[in-house]
Amino acid sequence: MKTINIKGELLDLSTPVVMGILNITPDSFYSGSRKESETEIITRTQEILEQGGAIVDIGAQSTSPVSKFMTAEEEIERLSFALPIINREFPGIILSVDTFYGEVARFCVEEHGVAIVNDISGGEIDKTMFDTVAKLNVPYILMHMRGTPQTMKDLTDYDNLIQDIFYYFSQKVAQLHLLGVNDIIIDPGFGFSKTMDQNYELMSALQGFSIFDLPLLVGISRKRMISNLLGTTPAENLNGTTVLNTFALLNGANILRVHDVKEAVEAVKIVQKLGEYSL
Repeated sequence: MKTINIKGELLDLSTPVVMGILNITPDSFYSGSRKESETEIITRTQEILEQGGAIVDIGAQSTSPVSKFMTAEEEIERLSFALPIINREFPGIILSVDTFYGEVARFCVEEHGVAIVNDISGGEIDKTMFDTVAKLNVPYILMHMRGTPQTMKDLTDYDNLIQDIFYYFSQKVAQLHLLGVNDIIIDPGFGFSKTMDQNYELMSALQGFSIFDLPLLVGISRKRMISNLLGTTPAENLNGTTVLNTFALLNGANILRVHDVKEAVEAVKIVQKLGEYSL
């Protein structure tokens, strides 16, 4: 049974859970996800919870390749506006912060009770992140990426895609364990420093991540790997997202990070029902 420790209570991931995305940015790749005003933040958070989301993942910096690279101070300024609103309106909510800055992680956890740190860079952009997470004693989402969101599209050459990514995680997990970080969630990093074909190769190998015996997060919601294959836009990618989320659930995903919570929750329910009759 896979669990993570959320403020002293275990969150059971044996039934997959859905993490709803709350972007407080003006430049996220999917325009429908951008929420900046108090009303928009409250409405979006309520929507995630009412539709069955277990975790709200708040991000103040877009990871789109064309986005502006923000400082930790700029992130904190945005989060200082949003987090008090969320905690006031939704006390007890499980919040994750999407940041690659140790300073931002510490601010969110210590001052606003955020429960999970979600770092797209695997501790590479800010070398203080691993030590920070160890001191904060919170679950850490470890994602695979090369470079930064602005340079990652040029860093897609691998000797062997799957082996290289598994080696990356084995090294990073060992580092974190040495620091005393036990609640680690692995995110393969779909869409980050990977071509379209590499994303699908990685998805097809998803079951292999079971060797780490750690919770697995999959985040493919409305991404370019869908648009490029189907000739669609992010706004048209809900169906493709649901297909890939369903495949991910059938191949070991414990957390789905999504824009469309209702549809992801329905996919979990259907896959769980099918599992009742598997041989």
